[in-house]
Amino acid sequence: MKVLRLLNDKFEEYFLVSTLAFSVALLFVQVVMRFVFNNSLSWSEELARYLFIWQAWIAVGFATKHSRHINLDFAINMCSPRVKEILYWVAHFIWLAFALYMTYKAYLFTERIFTRKTVSAAMEIRMGWVYLAVPVGCALMSFRLIQVMVAKIQVTMAQIKAKGKEAA
Repeated sequence: MKVLRLLNDKFEEYFLVSTLAFSVALLFVQVVMRFVFNNSLSWSEELARYLFIWQAWIAVGFATKHSRHINLDFAINMCSPRVKEILYWVAHFIWLAFALYMTYKAYLFTERIFTRKTVSAAMEIRMGWVYLAVPVGCALMSFRLIQVMVAKIQVTMAQIKAKGKEAA
């Protein structure tokens, strides 16, 4: 249970920090190999590129979990609190529907890439593993969106309960 809670709380952070540290070290070694030893690693830049793709898609879940995506606050701030609340839910349901749709479509596309057995140029890994970042990132975003929406419901219910106690 503790491991699941840790994964839920820190998965994106651990993944992003560790892959960033690895990428920096890998690219540093590549620079040293190229300019000091006049010999470069054929696979390092490709691996760094693929890690960056995975980082970008995992970061989507991180940004969703912490509500750090781009918003059009200027238009929403002109609305009444009730309209803001309605817009919040409409936007989040549309966003969730889009994320689930993207998860499905990206999964189908990735499945086709895996069946073609295409491999990368330098590392000769199957390109499906690179493309898998998209459905994984979209699924993670969907999961985090559901968590954010459930948390919002819990806060709203607690506020309603507190108002009910005040009135009594």
